Amino acid sequence: MGDFNVALVIVAAVVSVLVLLVSVYLLINYQHPDDANQAYFPKLVVVLGITVALLSILMLPADVANRQACRRAIYSGACSLTLPMKTLWLAVYIADAVLVFLVIPFAMFYYEGDQDKSVGKRLTSALLWVAVSAVVCGLILGILYGLVGKVDFTVRHLSSAVETFPNSFTSFSTGQPCISTSPKQCAAYTAPANSQTTWTMRATFPEYVVALATIVGSVLFTIFGGVGIACLPLGLIFSFVRRPKAVITRSQYIKEATELGKKARELKKAAEALHQEERSGKKGRKWRKNVKALGKELVLLEDDMKALEEMYPQGEQAEATWALTVLGYIGKLLFGAVGLIISIAWVAHIVIYLLIDPPLSSFLNEIFVKLDGVWGLLGTAAFAFFCFYLLIAVIAGEMMLGLKLVFITIHPMKWGGTLMNSFLFNVGLILLCSISVIQFCATAFAYYAQATAAQEIFGHTLQSLRGIKYLYKYNVFQYGFVALAILTLFYYAIFGWRKRKPTGRFQLSN
Repeated sequence: MGDFNVALVIVAAVVSVLVLLVSVYLLINYQHPDDANQAYFPKLVVVLGITVALLSILMLPADVANRQACRRAIYSGACSLTLPMKTLWLAVYIADAVLVFLVIPFAMFYYEGDQDKSVGKRLTSALLWVAVSAVVCGLILGILYGLVGKVDFTVRHLSSAVETFPNSFTSFSTGQPCISTSPKQCAAYTAPANSQTTWTMRATFPEYVVALATIVGSVLFTIFGGVGIACLPLGLIFSFVRRPKAVITRSQYIKEATELGKKARELKKAAEALHQEERSGKKGRKWRKNVKALGKELVLLEDDMKALEEMYPQGEQAEATWALTVLGYIGKLLFGAVGLIISIAWVAHIVIYLLIDPPLSSFLNEIFVKLDGVWGLLGTAAFAFFCFYLLIAVIAGEMMLGLKLVFITIHPMKWGGTLMNSFLFNVGLILLCSISVIQFCATAFAYYAQATAAQEIFGHTLQSLRGIKYLYKYNVFQYGFVALAILTLFYYAIFGWRKRKPTGRFQLSN
């Protein structure tokens, strides 16, 4: 078999097919009934986006496995027949950037276009918006690449005299490591401080595109990931705390259902009023603000309806439904407890390994190495799990902030009730943040992922780019991540146990 790891190639092919099937499964089960048998192009984009996002997360463990593909753990760059990971990384992330900044916006503009317009007009409008966005992004990328698209590596210039090659190596020891007998130290050890200099070279354009996309994703990742790493497990735990303790009476159910019916009729009138404003062309700032507020109220109303159905199960199998509800909350408690342990491990690892210089311990890196010693792919599997958990935390943080602060458009993902624009929005978010998740994992697990293609791209080139390197030199994103995680922890400690109060009557802004 030589240096070529056939098993790794087979596993990569099988996993790629499985990821594609998972993407199709998620689309089929999450799509709204109104989108059945239509909106085929947005669906294709959704499947492609989910596939690229999942494969990008799995590529870092694959990169680690590829590094070990050569016999005797030789660095994969020395092998001629291993997977071309650097090329695959760049291909995946260029595809990621194209999907996020071009394809997904086009699909959203087309899907959300005025249904009264013809298909040709909707296509023209979507293409126009995307073309303008592409020109602006292209100009920004071109100007930045021309001005500051360079990599500054700090190097040390060393030189020494020529010595005759010895016939025997018996005289070498710890005290005498060099050929020269005077001084008894090597040139690298005695080099003066002024021998340090900066070696500048221009980065390749694909690497620069990946770098800028990573910066944009890192800002979102810091905000959403820092909040999500805490709210993901604590949300599940406090959901158990706020669970319905018993089934309500029929009179209570009728009273609550009546109130929800009044709220639903009020929201329907508000939606009709906004639709009339849209058709009359009055789509100003107040209209967009009211649309976001209405979206938030609809999400909260659906949550109230679900909670009411849980407290008063109906039908012939009402008792079985209540039993499943109780088991579901117990499951949330268990998953929340496990997730809390993983979140604490993540935050502790960031502090111990990244924020303290020198690191107190390599922590999770050592655990992954030891797991690899137990079974070849066990450490790699645990490594992949931690990367996936971080991405899920990002999505959890986005959903929480979207509902609390309403500074972004709410696009909730619901089983059997997700419209394609919501699907596209969330897939775009996952794609954008997945780049930063991989970069963050490559940095946090630098010891375990050493000598990989990801380290070359994210560990050396990215962190040495002119202008960008200071964000990584001073650990700006890591400090922000930990700070937001701690603030979210305090938020849940103070407010997490409280049940949400009714929001009152919904009114549009005048």
